[in-house]
Amino acid sequence: MSPELNLYGVFVPTLGAIAFFSFFLNVVVRRLLARIGFYRLVWHRPLFDTAMYFCLFGALTLSINRIPL
Repeated sequence: MSPELNLYGVFVPTLGAIAFFSFFLNVVVRRLLARIGFYRLVWHRPLFDTAMYFCLFGALTLSINRIPL
């Protein structure tokens, strides 16, 4: 993984771009889970959402780095 991405001359940290993408992916998954009623089974929704964000962040980071699990 390169330390930064070059977007038309603007250098963006790779982890920052991954964090930004995982945030929007987390928003989509949260809305989907709310729509199907999954949050009725969750005890502490903010804690679950935070944990889901970090799981998505880690999965995206590992998939970009191509590290086998």
